[in-house]
Amino acid sequence: MNVAVLLFLGLGLLEAEGRCFFNSTQDHCVCYNLSQESLSSIIQCLPASVMQFSGGELERYIAFPISDLDPSAIEMLDSLVIRKIIFDNLLVPEILLARVLRFFSYTHVQELVFESCSFKGRGNWDEMAGKDLPILSLHFHNVTSAPLMGREQDFSSLSSWLETLQDLAVTGSRVTSLPCDIGRVFRALRSLDLAQNSLGDEGLRTTFCMEAFPQLRVLSLQRNNLSSYHSACESMQLLRELQHLDLSQNKLMADPSSSCQWPATLRIFNLSNTGSDEVLTPLPPSLEVLDMSCNQLHAVDISLSSLKKLFLSQNLLQAAPSIRNYPMLDTLHVDNNSIAELPWGEAKLLGHLRDVAAAGNPYNCSCSGAGALQMLAGKGHLGEGWPQDYTCQSPPRYRGRLVKDVPVLVLQCNSAAVIAPVCIALALLGVTVA
Repeated sequence: MNVAVLLFLGLGLLEAEGRCFFNSTQDHCVCYNLSQESLSSIIQCLPASVMQFSGGELERYIAFPISDLDPSAIEMLDSLVIRKIIFDNLLVPEILLARVLRFFSYTHVQELVFESCSFKGRGNWDEMAGKDLPILSLHFHNVTSAPLMGREQDFSSLSSWLETLQDLAVTGSRVTSLPCDIGRVFRALRSLDLAQNSLGDEGLRTTFCMEAFPQLRVLSLQRNNLSSYHSACESMQLLRELQHLDLSQNKLMADPSSSCQWPATLRIFNLSNTGSDEVLTPLPPSLEVLDMSCNQLHAVDISLSSLKKLFLSQNLLQAAPSIRNYPMLDTLHVDNNSIAELPWGEAKLLGHLRDVAAAGNPYNCSCSGAGALQMLAGKGHLGEGWPQDYTCQSPPRYRGRLVKDVPVLVLQCNSAAVIAPVCIALALLGVTVA
């Protein structure tokens, strides 16, 4: 078999003995610390759609001669059904990667993943100029490499491929920013995940410069070093196609004087676990999904006419938000707050919700506290947690009882239902007597 094909299939080579294991149920083959002696075990991986190479150091192969493929090798690569390749715990000389990556153009691999890898040195990417690859998804997690600054020429050589890439993730890799010119190469990128890095407010402005990521729809900035809600908004203004933004697990501070407007296309916004004690504003006016769970909110008094899903779990809410402010709402999660009751006066509106989570609250089970919940449960709208996680805190006679077991009598709980008929009857009686 051609040396280049061996390198493509076995970037996990090591002197230590290893072998490959094929799981036919999952269509996944894993090769551990392959040696030249055990390389033949890779044959059983050929039917797999997912291949994983775990453990290894490739510096010893830098001097290997890697020639162009002969027709039989190209035919063999074209026949493979592999769609995803995972490399983990590898030391990868970048110069070797640059020489081998071009052979992926003969395959049908669409997803390439590097986990806990170290990229050493700097490769010569000139051979990739004008080269198209079928890879649409590229993921890096917990990797180390040379700094990206000053490497614009490398990315330019890869532009024929990177301009078609649709999904990029660089997570847990201490990234502080992406150079502006590099962002401009990703013309077709739809999803970008930069979670668990070291991006700050200034790095965000550098990364999302003019003409960078023009087609971006989904962006995750979860668990970085962002601190200014206003700066985040300003950095996103150039992303005209952005639909889904995750800023969770950043300690964001509000700026009451901010007049920044989020992209009008933004529909899904995750602001969970941001340390907020009030709703961060302004919010995108056309939001359909808002997640502000795991914060310190005492009240939510906003109106969003397009909102369909609202997640407020694990806050300090004393009352549920008024459903009248969200006429399109079908999902409401307010579990693990300090809510005593769901408003009886909005019972009919609550009945239109399809998914309600309200467990773990200290319910007042006199009338409305139990009545609204029982009505929702009767319609099948209370999800996981009902009935075991819905208990009464008050009045004393019901404390500790399940809400489902509390008797709710119309004559006790809705005085208007009793008084109105009595008044009508007395008025009719008076007319009759007269």
